Amino acid sequence: MKNLIFFLFFITGLNSYSQVVNKDIMIMIQGDSIASSSIDLEEIVIFPKLIFNNYKEKLRYYTIKKKTLKVYPYAVVASERLTKLNERLKLIDSRSAKKKYTRLVEKYIENELSAQLKKLTRTEGQILIKLIYRETGETVYDLVKKLRNRFRAFSYSSLAKLFDISIKIEYDPYKNDEDAIIEDVLKRAYGDKSIILDIKQVNN
Repeated sequence: MKNLIFFLFFITGLNSYSQVVNKDIMIMIQGDSIASSSIDLEEIVIFPKLIFNNYKEKLRYYTIKKKTLKVYPYAVVASERLTKLNERLKLIDSRSAKKKYTRLVEKYIENELSAQLKKLTRTEGQILIKLIYRETGETVYDLVKKLRNRFRAFSYSSLAKLFDISIKIEYDPYKNDEDAIIEDVLKRAYGDKSIILDIKQVNN
């Protein structure tokens, strides 16, 4: 018991001593004119190493990764355009004027992105629809219904079904295996700062 008490006093003494010493130490960082008692380090995120049970599982992950990083910038653009659109619509009183403005924005986005979007595969298109939900919190179907009308949303949904795509699909990484992979890919890309949001860079 005496040894334990001595040990505790010893540790406490070391801790007190280290606190006093640390207060007396000032650090001069190159480029700064004032010394500091601490160093602000950039936050880093460490992810566990990817482990796959077999080659098929590994191939699936990296296939989804490639498609996700390719279409994610489009989802970000869609979210940004939607935010700006909603902000502008709040300033417009007339219902007809709102519809007119919405059509103008839709046409602008179509001219801006249609050429690139036409090159997407079916699976890339479906992942894009999921990512739009991730960024906006709403399905593409609900967005079209809200901004245009129910008939236009139904028409788009019917057309998408011909290509085996659902615009009503949601994004849930906690329940859907593919969504979990997509979420992991994005978090790792943001973590190591390899994410690319410029559409022109993604396509080059």
